[in-house]
Amino acid sequence: MAVVELRDVGVEFKKISGSVRSQKVKRSLTSIFKKRTKVERFWALNNISLTLYKGDTLGIVGKNGAGKSTLLKVLNGVLVPDKGYVNVRGNASALLNFGAGFHPNLSGRENIYLNGVFFGLTRKEVDDIYDEIVSFAELEDFIHTQLRYYSSGMRARLGFSVAVHVKTDILIIDEVYGTGDKDFRKKAEKKMEEFMRQAKIIIVVSHNMDLITNLCNKFLWLEKGETREFGSSADIVYAYANSEP
Repeated sequence: MAVVELRDVGVEFKKISGSVRSQKVKRSLTSIFKKRTKVERFWALNNISLTLYKGDTLGIVGKNGAGKSTLLKVLNGVLVPDKGYVNVRGNASALLNFGAGFHPNLSGRENIYLNGVFFGLTRKEVDDIYDEIVSFAELEDFIHTQLRYYSSGMRARLGFSVAVHVKTDILIIDEVYGTGDKDFRKKAEKKMEEFMRQAKIIIVVSHNMDLITNLCNKFLWLEKGETREFGSSADIVYAYANSEP
């Protein structure tokens, strides 16, 4: 049985006076200021179809503005598509940016528990994995420090560690684990391989072509919001890497 199914999915955005806004998130400036404003609509995603099964790892590639992050938000339920069919069976844990779900005025420890609540865990369940999260993130000496004093790499390590230690069916990652030193990146890759052995699904966006080809068994190349290629051949990644800038 498929865990993730998308059929002809489309997300329409509108561009207003130089800014881009999702129709489903914000109202038009026209209604606020009562004046005529030029509105241009475009499809951030259009006619996207794919199917993933347990054990699949999908690597998504594409240039800036291709629709990668928008697709991840659809898969995570943050965005509701304007057309098409989406069916995601199971719970998803998403790591979409460095500070997702974090509060800068709270300590690392407090943010772990806060994120645990977001993922639907009880305090006892967070207690059971707390030491593993801190140890994996290598933040023992800073876990009681406010997040505002963390570097971007420290925030990324903490966010990644929380995401991979929560029991989840689908792990969605947007380039975040690519930060940090070489040793941590290797450890993060090993953790993702462990996640795969548990018959889960990983969906990852990365500019690291070696990582994508080594880790993933399915590949999606997005171009201007549409599928350029989708399949199980790593040739898709090589073709993308050698495409014109």
